[in-house]
Amino acid sequence: IKFLSRAANGSLMAQSVTPLQRLKFNNVALKKLPLNSSLEPGSRTVTGACFSRVQPQPQPPLKPTFVAVSEAALALLGLNADDVLCDPHGAEYLSGSRMIPGSEPAAHCYCGHQFGHLVEAGAEQSSNPISTSPCGRWEIQVKGAGLTPYSRQSDGRKVLRSSIREFLCSEAMLALGIPTTPAGSLVTSDLYVQRDAFYSGNPRPERCSVVLRIAPTFIRFGSFEIFHPVDDFTGRHGPSVGRTDIRAQILDYVIETFYPEIQRRHLDRQERNASFFREVTVRTAKLVALWQSVGFCHGVLNTDNMSILGLTIDYGPFGFMDRFDPEFVSNASDKKGRYSYEAQPYVCRWNLARLAEALGTELQSAKAGTILDEFMTIYQDCYLDIMRRKLGLLRQQQPEDVELVADLLKTMHITGADFTNTFRLLSAVSCPAGEQKDRDSTDSVVELIVGQCASLEELKVANHLTMQPGELKMILSTAETNPGMFNMVANQPEVAKQLEKIGRLKELLVINEVELKIKQRYHWQRWVKQYRRRLAHECDEVSDPAAVEKERVRSMNSTNPAVVLRNYIAQNAIEAAERGDFSEVQQLLKVLENPYSVSVDLERPVWSAGSGSVQADGNSIKGQEVKENTKRKAAADTHQIPYNSKPPAWARTICVT
Repeated sequence: IKFLSRAANGSLMAQSVTPLQRLKFNNVALKKLPLNSSLEPGSRTVTGACFSRVQPQPQPPLKPTFVAVSEAALALLGLNADDVLCDPHGAEYLSGSRMIPGSEPAAHCYCGHQFGHLVEAGAEQSSNPISTSPCGRWEIQVKGAGLTPYSRQSDGRKVLRSSIREFLCSEAMLALGIPTTPAGSLVTSDLYVQRDAFYSGNPRPERCSVVLRIAPTFIRFGSFEIFHPVDDFTGRHGPSVGRTDIRAQILDYVIETFYPEIQRRHLDRQERNASFFREVTVRTAKLVALWQSVGFCHGVLNTDNMSILGLTIDYGPFGFMDRFDPEFVSNASDKKGRYSYEAQPYVCRWNLARLAEALGTELQSAKAGTILDEFMTIYQDCYLDIMRRKLGLLRQQQPEDVELVADLLKTMHITGADFTNTFRLLSAVSCPAGEQKDRDSTDSVVELIVGQCASLEELKVANHLTMQPGELKMILSTAETNPGMFNMVANQPEVAKQLEKIGRLKELLVINEVELKIKQRYHWQRWVKQYRRRLAHECDEVSDPAAVEKERVRSMNSTNPAVVLRNYIAQNAIEAAERGDFSEVQQLLKVLENPYSVSVDLERPVWSAGSGSVQADGNSIKGQEVKENTKRKAAADTHQIPYNSKPPAWARTICVT
């Protein structure tokens, strides 16, 4: 396609094709891996293939419109914002409504263990443009572009609220330095679909939207589970069960393309495969350590949401933790807490074990077991290293650091401290100098931290019991009737948690807000004193303690973000966008692109969410909270909240599924 422009002399001249049309595609994955070429419409089982061809699905009166674009992500493809925004077909290209010249759209076939059970799944349309990446090219994917053979009972569409969350979080993680799949653009349209986010029988129309995602590959653990034999529990099996030839093919492709150093290093196939599995294990352990360090909870850590490259993929009901709570669950559908914050490292190891099983005879089970046994050590070492940086412990590694970190998290939990803001404040704690001004400074920091702690009412809610009342009553009754049995049961992790909550609740029920603040202040004074003793060792045998202190503060402020994508911040942007105002999405993107700086944009206050919408991302605000939404709407006229603020009370009503 050529576009015409008028030359200086008034004549018409042919203008070169647009930057999007100049993207070079080699579609190598479709050439090296089995491709099903059928364009039969609708959902179906595809056997003996890793991909299926698909076609763009524009549906009148589809009018794609850009909501936002990411300069950083587009730069990976050699593009800038103007390249796509000024292209007359830019929104169509990046929403999958029109094929980019040279691209070959295809959907990826994969399965996965979802909440522990094997199911068949499928991915979105993608192609491979050549550019600079670890393997020399990037794969681009349009998520929500329509039906594929793997859509099952779905329509293959993604709605605006969940698309905004995925787009913003992809870019937030990129800026935080956490391996991710960047999002180049977010496009919406005037096509609507019905969605019942809570399966409550009350669907509502929502705008279809598409997120452009970028990665070297979107191959995941679940890509190898299409060969899964019949599952003993569910009776399900992968669509290509028994096709060990294709399994070998995809394994060779992944290692040769994305782990070339492993391919070069090993002549023996089994040794090569074991080395590959160990590298995936290491990358996964490091990834989840990074998640934990910023309070990120993925929400749906199924095997089909685990990247073979150790990237964060598939942002659904994720959440950045506000008040520190090891049991934090971001996905309201996860009733049993399978994917809670504290469970994430263990779930990742479990998923790796499923990958080892899926590789079958390509990986010796004994070697896989040995590698899996290393996972928690790798994770813990990486996590401790990150936590040392977050605390500014740069010059020494001392055994007591493990206890210092554990005591910090315990203090945060007991006091209900805000995870992000508390870490950010700790850079203001000074090294001990024995002067009154340092003690005064420390006291002021403690007061600021106490200001980030939970209220009495919030802590009562946070310590609600999750065990069935009858079951708990029976356990407590054994304390008198059978103390020996009680001691055995009480040592079980889940029971111990419930008993600990009972103890906290008893304490909370007999104190008032003022007394609570006194206790919170005491807890933080005790820990800060412990922290300052450790900081003193950082200055041992140094000629310029001031320079060491300056570097510590600089390092902490470049490791502890000032802002993360909290649910209430995302909800503000969602509600504005659903009213047709995309400016808040664009403004928030700018803030999230610089999470470690306290800029004018960061301090710019945002209105509290108050449109009365009952939706809140992959989800919504509970129906019973509609009245609270109405109150928030009225409050929005007078109340503003900065991006780096501790969340307001109403933010706790936001529910993501």
